[in-house]
Amino acid sequence: MSGEGSGAAGGKGAAGSHTSRGRVSGFAALLQRQWQQGGWASSALAPLGLAYGSVMAGRRRLYRAGWLRPRAVPVPVVVVGNLTVGGTGKTPLVVAICEALQELGWRPGVVSRGYGRSGRGLRVVSRGEGGVLPAREAGDEPVLIARRLAIPVVVAADRVEAARRAADLGADCVVADDGLQHLPLPRDLAILVMDPDQGLGNGRCLPAGPLREPAGARKAAHALVVSGSGAICGHKGDYRMELVPEGLQGIQRPGQRREPDWLAGRKVQAVAGTARPERFFDTLQKLGARVTAHPFPDHHVFRAGDLDFSEPGTLVATEKDAPKLAEMGMAGWFLRVGVRLHPGFEGLLRQLPPGPGSGVS
Repeated sequence: MSGEGSGAAGGKGAAGSHTSRGRVSGFAALLQRQWQQGGWASSALAPLGLAYGSVMAGRRRLYRAGWLRPRAVPVPVVVVGNLTVGGTGKTPLVVAICEALQELGWRPGVVSRGYGRSGRGLRVVSRGEGGVLPAREAGDEPVLIARRLAIPVVVAADRVEAARRAADLGADCVVADDGLQHLPLPRDLAILVMDPDQGLGNGRCLPAGPLREPAGARKAAHALVVSGSGAICGHKGDYRMELVPEGLQGIQRPGQRREPDWLAGRKVQAVAGTARPERFFDTLQKLGARVTAHPFPDHHVFRAGDLDFSEPGTLVATEKDAPKLAEMGMAGWFLRVGVRLHPGFEGLLRQLPPGPGSGVS
């Protein structure tokens, strides 16, 4: 399929765009709404949420008291995570942190669970010197990181083993993408990322709300990074970051590039399998594109029929989805997004001590 493909127009989405229907199950959409606003489904699940939150809080207390201890890792560790399910900009921040660490003279590696991949065992996504595993074997976010940065990237359900392997591959520090709740992994810096638009939702833990653990766990982080403007529970954050469109690259040939203003006035079939696809569609609209929006569930495994559009338009996808679309033979473009960190963040990274990883949060 060519980048100047065709597109299906569905019901109205955001202002000035159309959205394909039927991509996300009705119950999942209902639950996501109630995770923010409350409702009968959230209330019915509240006892399960309370039990889950109690287990997570108790587990963290055991680590703080020393009854449980993190396992040994031979290099210092920076953990980036959030308290809620869904996208807050963790992965772009991980890329920015690694770039900042390189400027400070470090050789970082990245570890991740590799959500959505086949299998749970340890896989080396990239040794930092060429080949990158397919997204189906590595997960979409680790592939994004490996394509951006010439550094070791390792995925495993056991993040401690992943960190040890990254060190074996030459990393002298490790950044854990989405590792805040993986307490066996020591952390010398724990960075919490939060989005004011999402906040803490209805304040309940899974499955009654979006929280992965009780809100009090935010005190365990060394720093709170707020994505965008606004405040979280009255706290403006220690640092702020903004997601910034950097340009477009070819899905099949990433060396092909276009400036963001190339989208102005262009009709696009916008594809996003992310936690908050509306953000992507809004960004394209702000860049002047005429958007037909095709939202899919986060970490969606695309099939050929998903992208049979009935109207013309240039295919534009998220950077996270691009490797999977490339593996399907799809042509088109993806929007590369960077992070603008407000002054002072580099000073936090300068606090990273040399030597083996240590500490709990």
